[in-house]
Amino acid sequence: MGFDIQNVRGNFPILRRKVYEKQLVYLDNAATTQKPDMVIDRLNNFYSYENSNVHRGIHHLSQEATACFEEARDYVQKFLNAHSRNEIIFTRGTTESINLVAQSFGRKFINPGDEVLISQMEHHSNIVPWQMICEERGARLLVVPITESAELNMKAFEKMLSDKTRIVAITHVSNTLGTINPVDIIVKLAHRVGARVLIDGAQAIAHLPIDLQNLDCDFYCFSGHKVYGPTGIGVLYGKVELLEEMLPYQCGGEMISEVTFEKTTFNELPYKFEAGTPNIAGALGLHSALLYLDRLGIRQAAAHEDEVFKYALDKLGQIDQIIIYSRAQHKTTSLSFNLKGVHPYDVGSIIDKFAVAVRTGHLCTQPLTRIFQVPGFVRASFAVYNTTEEVDIFINAVIQAKSMLMS
Repeated sequence: MGFDIQNVRGNFPILRRKVYEKQLVYLDNAATTQKPDMVIDRLNNFYSYENSNVHRGIHHLSQEATACFEEARDYVQKFLNAHSRNEIIFTRGTTESINLVAQSFGRKFINPGDEVLISQMEHHSNIVPWQMICEERGARLLVVPITESAELNMKAFEKMLSDKTRIVAITHVSNTLGTINPVDIIVKLAHRVGARVLIDGAQAIAHLPIDLQNLDCDFYCFSGHKVYGPTGIGVLYGKVELLEEMLPYQCGGEMISEVTFEKTTFNELPYKFEAGTPNIAGALGLHSALLYLDRLGIRQAAAHEDEVFKYALDKLGQIDQIIIYSRAQHKTTSLSFNLKGVHPYDVGSIIDKFAVAVRTGHLCTQPLTRIFQVPGFVRASFAVYNTTEEVDIFINAVIQAKSMLMS
């Protein structure tokens, strides 16, 4: 059966609304994706009929909520092909997941003189936590450069690896450039020198099939709201042997086994890293979102997205005075550009009047704005429900913005 885009669009109620009396064209998916009915219904059903705290409760609602919460964990394990459910930790999102690893792994394994490798294309959430732990532990933060085509400089990366490298923290897909990094090669090279690897999968999770047992990275993380799920829920995958050695990032609630005033012992995995009442509804909503994507078929969805993305890239590239910032051979869904000499906010403001939602600014990648010597970017980013017809509306809005701002 073919990919039925109109049926897909019908699953997302927000796509039926109008802005400025025009049909909404939502191209800000790298910031957050819209939610299908089955996710919205799951959240509503939980709060309407199932709401209870999880774990420890002996009454029926608590037992029911706990079962649903743990079923969500099992589904995430299956979706990622992780080895064990104990490797799946629920967090608030990618940012908290990276902070958890930076603090817990960093305080255990990073020592004075050690090195941490990141890249020039990282989101702030994969820069600042490593800066802080390196400063605290007396380690060095090394930054792998990108090439002129906005790809990771793999020759430089391999040269920078050494027996001092404790961890490589790298994005799977750049939120600004759309560049897909060769994470399989990165993991193999890092493991040769004994380094661990954390992959920021926030921009990959909705667009690429992930097989963690095959990839063999040490940590992988993503946010639910980037993959048609709720905000405030995310996942950290970590290898059991590492999680067992790491100390908890936060304390209280479910992460304890026994507490006395003299000593506290910690719970088993994965609860050791899930302090306090979790985002129960968020986990259930994430379960529904991943189930939705599974039913669509992630490869079918990705093929559709790629068709729309390439159409947009071709159409945008035909407009004079447009600068596109990634010419990477392997890229997906995020298309950052500028009108030459025009501030991105001005461009974005005019595009908005055509009911086209795009993102403007530094996109939480300020180092990239300095590399490209611009104040920011205009970014159109695509999801499973976008169409080439919407791209035409977007391109017309860009042309109108150019006419008004460069006349």
